[in-house]
Amino acid sequence: MSDQNRSYEVLAYYYFTHIEDPHAEVLRHKEFLENKDIQCRVYISEEGINGQMSASPEASRAYQAWLKSDPRFKDVVFKVHHHHDHAFPRATVKYRKQLAALDARFDIAMTGEHVSPEQWKQMLEQKDEKTIILDVRNDYEWEIGHFEGAELPQLETFREFPEYARKLKEERDPKETKVMMYCTGGIRCEILSALMKKEGFENIFQLDGGVINYGLKEGHDKWCGKLFVFDDRLAVPIDEKTDEVISSCRHCGVSSDVYYNCANMDCNELFLSCPSCAEKMKGCCCNECTGAARLRPYEKKDRPKPFRRSHYYHDSKAS
Repeated sequence: MSDQNRSYEVLAYYYFTHIEDPHAEVLRHKEFLENKDIQCRVYISEEGINGQMSASPEASRAYQAWLKSDPRFKDVVFKVHHHHDHAFPRATVKYRKQLAALDARFDIAMTGEHVSPEQWKQMLEQKDEKTIILDVRNDYEWEIGHFEGAELPQLETFREFPEYARKLKEERDPKETKVMMYCTGGIRCEILSALMKKEGFENIFQLDGGVINYGLKEGHDKWCGKLFVFDDRLAVPIDEKTDEVISSCRHCGVSSDVYYNCANMDCNELFLSCPSCAEKMKGCCCNECTGAARLRPYEKKDRPKPFRRSHYYHDSKAS
């Protein structure tokens, strides 16, 4: 059966728990995944596990049962979407010192109060002037979708958030301000809510399971646009009832939520473009890049997959 005729489950999950030997856990995972219809990106550290996976329904059920059978991971929560194809190019399991790269120390016991999607929706409806709805994702993520009325920090990377938190403390009373934080799947809020508390903010609430969980439980109410995901899909609706587009083409401004990696191999910036401008610009993000020495040939596709190193062309093949 071809991939186009199959249904795959896309899993998102994380769990903080002490792992005595994370390298041994990496090997254990690799042994389990061998010869199974699973492609994934799983990171394991002394802190726990952070995973994303696409799998056939049978393989998905087998993996979930296998992971939960380990006492260390028995309480892990899987968020599940469906897709017609694998969302990852291969099965990758790696050790990482940090599950989410912040380069700052944090105490996981200091995280904010977890709020269910139902409670979150109620809090959005009851928001007052002392409440901030804080999107802690990168700017290219919230550009295509975010909660109504959310504060959208101009952050290009996760590591820039500590500086943002310090500046926010200068603008808002950390003792009086109610901070409602959200991210894609929840793991960044675990870390950043602890950091916000370290900076003196006392009333921190985080969306349990992130936007993925909210979409599964409450749909798109109070949400605008699409959700950015770190896999081949890139932009997805948070439920099956809406396909709203709020973002626009970088070049001409027409409505678009299609991402491209710049065809200039020395740039590779992820940007939004309409199909017409993508073809006109040869897949490049700007005029300067169209004249670069190392260009990947432009391939016309409705939904291009994110660029990977394996796609690099030798200089002799570049135009």
